[in-house]
Amino acid sequence: MNDAPLTLYQLLNRTKTALKSAMPASCWILAEISEMKVNYSGHCYLELIEKEEDNDQIRAKARATIWSATFRMLKPYFETTTHAELRSGLKILVRVTVEFHEIYGFSLNINDIEPSYTIGEMARQKQEIINRLISEGVFEMNRKLPFPDIPKTIAVISSKTAAGYGDFMDQILDNPFGYGFHIKLFPAVMQGDDAEKSIVKALERIFAYADFFDVVVIIRGGGAQSELNCFNNYWIASHVCQFPLPVLTGIGHEQDETIADLVAHTHLKTPTAVAEYLISRFRAADERINELTAQFSESLAAKLGSERDRLNRYMMTFKPAIREKIFGHAAYIRNLQLSMAGSSRQMISKHSIRIGKFSGRIRTNLKGLFLGLAYRQLELKTRLTSAGKNILNVHSQLLRLHEEKNRVLDPFKVLERGYSITYHNGKALRNNEGIRSGALLETRLHKGRLKSKTI
Repeated sequence: MNDAPLTLYQLLNRTKTALKSAMPASCWILAEISEMKVNYSGHCYLELIEKEEDNDQIRAKARATIWSATFRMLKPYFETTTHAELRSGLKILVRVTVEFHEIYGFSLNINDIEPSYTIGEMARQKQEIINRLISEGVFEMNRKLPFPDIPKTIAVISSKTAAGYGDFMDQILDNPFGYGFHIKLFPAVMQGDDAEKSIVKALERIFAYADFFDVVVIIRGGGAQSELNCFNNYWIASHVCQFPLPVLTGIGHEQDETIADLVAHTHLKTPTAVAEYLISRFRAADERINELTAQFSESLAAKLGSERDRLNRYMMTFKPAIREKIFGHAAYIRNLQLSMAGSSRQMISKHSIRIGKFSGRIRTNLKGLFLGLAYRQLELKTRLTSAGKNILNVHSQLLRLHEEKNRVLDPFKVLERGYSITYHNGKALRNNEGIRSGALLETRLHKGRLKSKTI
């Protein structure tokens, strides 16, 4: 070995010197943030990677640092410009200086960042997800679902402690119309790395009870625009697209629409706006019911008035004819009563004459027999007296029978026993001859009348 060996420090120091002379003072590089953390002193430590274009294989990796003084400026600048949180998974364009330390090795110091590159990259990724959903034929599925007229039972995905959830509940439960809503919260993480799995899991829980709900509401409170990136996630958007219930979003931002907003059935800006929208749908259904009720009442009143007029016309037509028939039958009954009474008196008179003749004969016979039949006279007298009484009883019974017959033949008494008289065109019916199908009949009962139609 001709050359003297180098110490490790000497080797690394030469490497440091060579890098410093070979590399410019600073340069712009493209990389993806693989890991990122901020320590207690405010320094930000990252791991930057580069992947193969056609797969996810890592082809380069390096440590990077943003010192606290620089990080305090770069982070708000980047996030207010891109409306995205500086986080793992983002592709960034940063200005770096190459550092090599004999102990700490190779690293990059980030001293500037270009947000426009990340904005373009985020827009590209967002459009790729939208195009994927369209190619899968699911992009408009949820938007095409029919919205219930009365969205009464609501499944809510939100953080239980979110201010937006509280605003939503206050608005919808204290609505001025007193509408009752049934609301079930399915808690979820609404920002950060865990948001995707948490929101998808909440949708899956709701799906298991989909028959119990009318709509699904995804809401969150206010906050930085950069915290909304989870709502541009493919899996959240895919679940929203294909959910069997209408999904409403009120994520609480006024600027860019997320993919979840685009695929949801109805997108509103804030949780309060979602509550107002649900109340307005309820109110519209309520007003429609009131309108239909008023229309029905008017139609019913008109129909009742028409039927009342027609009934009055029928009454004016049939009332005189019925009255005439009743008077005619009453006269007939009175004549029949008078006739029966005359016949009864004539019969009684005739029998009275016969009784008188029999009495004279009896008296003659008694006088002839009186002298020799004193004993028999008494007996015969007793028998004759009894016979006379019997005859009177018989005739009295006959008289009562005639009176009972008169009473039975009284048409009003007949009606009392359950019989009735049926009229057609004002005439009492004795058979169905000449009665056509659909003819109007009136039946006179003991108490009241019935109208019917033949078939």
